[in-house]
Amino acid sequence: MQRRTLIAAALLAGLSLHAQAQEAWPARPIKLVVPFAAGGTSDILGRLLGEKLQAALKQPIVVENRAGAGGVLGADAVAKSPADGYTLLLGTIASHAINPAMKAKMPYDALKDFAPVNLLGSISNVLLVGTEQPYKSVAELIAAAKAKPDAIAFASAGQGSSQHMSGELFKLLAGADLSHVPYKGSAPAIQDGIGNQIPSSFETVTVALPHIQAGKVRALAVTSAQRSAALPNVPTMQEAGVAGFDVASWQALYAPAGTPPAIVSRLNAEIEKILALPDVKARLDGLGLVHSPNTPAQFAEFNRQEVAKWTRVAREGKLQLD
Repeated sequence: MQRRTLIAAALLAGLSLHAQAQEAWPARPIKLVVPFAAGGTSDILGRLLGEKLQAALKQPIVVENRAGAGGVLGADAVAKSPADGYTLLLGTIASHAINPAMKAKMPYDALKDFAPVNLLGSISNVLLVGTEQPYKSVAELIAAAKAKPDAIAFASAGQGSSQHMSGELFKLLAGADLSHVPYKGSAPAIQDGIGNQIPSSFETVTVALPHIQAGKVRALAVTSAQRSAALPNVPTMQEAGVAGFDVASWQALYAPAGTPPAIVSRLNAEIEKILALPDVKARLDGLGLVHSPNTPAQFAEFNRQEVAKWTRVAREGKLQLD
């Protein structure tokens, strides 16, 4: 009887300590891994989020840039971290949809090895043509591509980028047989478009906007389902006649799978408050990011749909990354 009493007391003590640990979170600094180099959209967003979360949670948020393999290296490090709420990931369409769809071997399962926290925002891409090109509409470009398969090229920021995949989906849905020319980043791709050295390209609205406004390139359509607030006079692909077209490069927050639901819910709630702040909304507008309030469950379903979509595009387009 005494032994049972001791066991029961030990169990109660353990449960009490566990409850205290949960209530105490966060009790030490939190690491936020950005799986891309400093200075890009993910890094800017990660540091903005870290600054505001630090104030809300009253603990330091340490941003760590761990770039490589389209976000895979940093994401893998977080997937293998303790699920205690002290390691988070600023994931993207690349780390959690495109790479899983296009790589035969991945070091993590994008859907099983993470706890989705919040879909922070999405950025539309835009189909551009050089000012010396004859195409004034999406329909004209499609007609020309069908008349001369593979004769018209499109540039992207690189193999497996959201810009590349926008072009591949365009080829599939429009039946326009364009050839892909991958560049090492957005800057050289758009410069060749400005110089009319390549007839068309897909680029993020954020990067393309100043060049469109300066009249250096012509915007034919945005890739998102709704028009971009930054380019209100540019039609969507669907409005331009390409049914079912909806592509946006997105940014999101993840924790390792198994992170306590109470921590995930707290993070989601704090992030929603942060993203509603006027100064943060202004920064998001400046980055071209559009945020819609969401729960972890809603974001998880969105992620599943994105993986399924890009897996289909990769299969039908016979695309694979090394």
